[in-house]
Amino acid sequence: MNWYLLVIALYAVLLIAVGVIISRRVKGADDFFVGGRKMAPFLLFITLVAPNIGAGSTVGVAGMGFTSGISAAWWIIASAVGTFILAFVIGPKIWEIAKNNGFYTLGDYLEYRYNRYFRGLISLMMAIGTLAIFAGQLMGIGWILSVVADIDKITSVLIAAVVVVLYFCAGGFLSAVYANLIEACVKLIGFIVAVPLVLAFVGGFEGLHTKVVANMANATQSVAYFSFDGLGTTVIMGFFLMLMPSFFLSPALIGKVYSARDKKTVRISTFFCGVVMLLFSIIPVILGMAAYAIAPDLPQRDLALPYVMKECMPFWASALALAAIFSAEISAADAVLYMITTSFTKDLYKSFINPTISDEKLIKGGRIVTVLAGIIGIGLAIVLPNVISALSIFYSLMSVSITAPLLFGLFTKRSSAFSAIFAAIIGVIVTVGLEFFNGNKGIWILNGQSTAILLTLIIMAVMMFIKPRKIKA
Repeated sequence: MNWYLLVIALYAVLLIAVGVIISRRVKGADDFFVGGRKMAPFLLFITLVAPNIGAGSTVGVAGMGFTSGISAAWWIIASAVGTFILAFVIGPKIWEIAKNNGFYTLGDYLEYRYNRYFRGLISLMMAIGTLAIFAGQLMGIGWILSVVADIDKITSVLIAAVVVVLYFCAGGFLSAVYANLIEACVKLIGFIVAVPLVLAFVGGFEGLHTKVVANMANATQSVAYFSFDGLGTTVIMGFFLMLMPSFFLSPALIGKVYSARDKKTVRISTFFCGVVMLLFSIIPVILGMAAYAIAPDLPQRDLALPYVMKECMPFWASALALAAIFSAEISAADAVLYMITTSFTKDLYKSFINPTISDEKLIKGGRIVTVLAGIIGIGLAIVLPNVISALSIFYSLMSVSITAPLLFGLFTKRSSAFSAIFAAIIGVIVTVGLEFFNGNKGIWILNGQSTAILLTLIIMAVMMFIKPRKIKA
């Protein structure tokens, strides 16, 4: 019998059951989309930290640790810094506006601050980008189950998609919160247990260093591998400029902020989420480096984490680690489904096609969108090369198109809808152009996305004086 598969099957049934049970508490769109706006600090913290430690922060970062060493930790550190900005700068301010106006989504705010056309433009880009990030989460689960449980990648992706679609369909945001509670606990325990066991297997930090150096071609390469700037200044700065905005303006995170019962809850919950992310940042990196130490010829870097889970720990710990990884990917996947569902139903369908739709039909439409997103996500997960490439598509689109409009919109009244739309379009064009025609290299030490974000900030600043917003008396 495949005991790993049995563990995952039982765990999946538990998550689906939780979703179905909690769905009975969903009485309307407020519950389905923002949890009734009554999340206490602990529950909000859980539903923030669960998806923030997902495929990119586990499978993806372990894969970067495998190839690049200790400096891969900057991926999560940059994400944590963005989370602190959400806690103290963006979150409390946008929560107050959302509370006073009954907003469900980031798109609601963008229409309120600019206009419905800007909302439509951003929502369409987000809907496309979130499909890529959803595929990234499914891909992470696919790699894990294919290596640890000997299930082929396609079947693994199907299992993951079915689980998350079923429990999210049942109760939307509210079901996801309570599923996240289980997932976060399993995830943190699993990784905390895994690190000392894996290090013991490779002979501690000294053994890890010795084995890695033995696999390296030269001393320069090994020094970079154990250096916090090993990836290079350009790449690390690119992480910050790509990931920081993503973690303070993500539609999923903004929607979760809306669910808080007050401003204090937003600050406390989001701050502690960032702290946990910082503490977690080195864990998947160490596991990825251990994989390189004992199996430097792995055909795919995304195999690093599942490899050490299976080869370096006893069964009980491997099964717990498998459940932890499954939790990381599933919790991030439900956050993405939340973004996709709100983008298509609330930001696009209700705003542009059927403004008078009832709550009951809106929830039904959300469930249909969730199922369709699951199908599309499966297809993308099968064809995209690795987790980080899938996530980068989303982070690039979102960071470039929303960073400047959100910041200028919240902190100045002079920014107009025209300047927001113009900046977003130019930013995306520049990003795509630099990606395809200049190898994603930008100006100075910046990469393509970072250059585009800087450009959008300059455009918005200049347009405040050239074409300021007309404020009605």
